[in-house]
Amino acid sequence: MAVSEAPATPTSERLLDLIGRMAGRPVVVLADLVVDRFVSGVPKRISREAPVLILRHESERTAPGGGANAVANIAALGGRPLPLGVVGDDASGRELVEDLRARGIPTRGIRVRPGYRTPTKTRILGGAKGTIKQQIVRLDVEESLTLDEADRAHFRALLAEAGAGSGPGVAAAVLSDYGYGTVETAMVAELRRALPAALLVCDSRFRLAELRGVDAATPNEEEAEALHGGELEPGGSPAERPAGPSPELHRAGGELLARLGLRFLLVTRGSRGMALFLPGRSAHLPVHGSAQVADVTGAGDTVIGAFALALAAGGSPLEAAALADYAGGVVVMKTGTATVSREELEAAVAADPAPLEELRWVES
Repeated sequence: MAVSEAPATPTSERLLDLIGRMAGRPVVVLADLVVDRFVSGVPKRISREAPVLILRHESERTAPGGGANAVANIAALGGRPLPLGVVGDDASGRELVEDLRARGIPTRGIRVRPGYRTPTKTRILGGAKGTIKQQIVRLDVEESLTLDEADRAHFRALLAEAGAGSGPGVAAAVLSDYGYGTVETAMVAELRRALPAALLVCDSRFRLAELRGVDAATPNEEEAEALHGGELEPGGSPAERPAGPSPELHRAGGELLARLGLRFLLVTRGSRGMALFLPGRSAHLPVHGSAQVADVTGAGDTVIGAFALALAAGGSPLEAAALADYAGGVVVMKTGTATVSREELEAAVAADPAPLEELRWVES
């Protein structure tokens, strides 16, 4: 194993130029659409009826979650997301569609399913007034669906339209699979047929091994180890392992890349940054910012959104991974489900050269 600083390591100037070229780039997003709801309160007392904390309601907000969060992040970075998904004819579904519209995101590709309950994750947060609230409990509304032929026909028509549209072509598409039924394995072929030049990037909690034909994936380390069938590198829990490259991690990532039939694989490693695997080599990026995070909710959606949009703008896999690393480092310092703006990403790249200076290549 050879460890090096490859000549192809991107510069801050190159990344800033790439951020500028993200503007207006279309990215198709086939996604399980989720609503994230946050209810905050101030501790009042312990209930006399049961040993539970009573909170005095302070505020409540909703945000796009799951694949809808990836959509929102692409838009915040200046891209032009084209979401394809399904919501229910319920309050959560209506709130989500209106939220996306308010962000300037087209919603023609979102189907409304009568009787379907839009997946909604409600987080109850508590803490003293004026402090950062801590999550106490989460209540999930979950319901899987099966696409019907009308859904598939609608998606096919919009994909054909996107493939034949004027202006910048669709150079990247995201599949965001949270297990609720929108991302069918057959849709990979539909995306490939309609968008033959696009890179297909997938984030799947459960079925990455089944979604054959995609070009890249962005699992976290835990998900990658489940796919690998064991630890990517020895040495205890992921939190106890060293951040730097190791022969074991390089070898395991390369094996997983080949087994999944991917062109490249980006594994997010929390406080240890990210590892990008390509045939015969891997790149290891340290985390941007502080290792002490505020909230990791939705960070994976930010990563895949920034990664795909950078690829759509003409970035190399390593350049796209570097921007995703910066974007992830910014968003985990925010509370709740959040997005990263183009201005925030530019500021992070300009202020912190460490992820690029400390990047290391490993070659077989």
